[in-house]
Amino acid sequence: EYILKATSTWGKRLVRDLNIHLNVLGKENLPEKGPVVFVANHQGYGDIPICCAVLDAFQTGFIAKKSLSKLPFYGEWIKNIRSVMIDRDDPRGSLRSIETAVEFIKQGFSMVVFPEGHRSKGGEISEFKKGSLRLATKPGVPVVPISINGTYKLFEEKGYMQGNFTVDFLIHPMIETAGLSRTEASNLAAEVEQIVRKGLNKLKSK
Repeated sequence: EYILKATSTWGKRLVRDLNIHLNVLGKENLPEKGPVVFVANHQGYGDIPICCAVLDAFQTGFIAKKSLSKLPFYGEWIKNIRSVMIDRDDPRGSLRSIETAVEFIKQGFSMVVFPEGHRSKGGEISEFKKGSLRLATKPGVPVVPISINGTYKLFEEKGYMQGNFTVDFLIHPMIETAGLSRTEASNLAAEVEQIVRKGLNKLKSK
């Protein structure tokens, strides 16, 4: 409960202090409680605090690159909120990390995953990694697709922190994973990718 309060407060404070206009759509699609796996496109470093600000009813960790753990203060913080760090150059280590995330989910914690594996910086979405949703299909928890547009303006657009911009955060209807066949589970990443991609295109065309 303390971690949830700290992360949601931090995210909302960042939104307020940087004068970010946060436009949340589809909040009625959020379940009443977790655990769930939130699956979003990844535009920039701003995705994490924005998720913390919006998903304020869920104690949520992140699937993040191992390199983030080396950042002063931020690296220690992201580990302390039950995030799981992945070294993409170590396939076996990545599998162990996913198993750790599955255990957190079984304990009742939700997770956010960015299946592209890198920041798009406002460009086109990359293919979602096929095995990225194993952390949802293995414990059989729901997936909530999310389309995010505008977070790259926090840092990636100019290479330094800035404010005074808009972020659109579109929450799509939940997808149940319990009882999926092996084929359906294998195709889930591609299915969610299409949902997120169409949502992002809709946001960009506003």
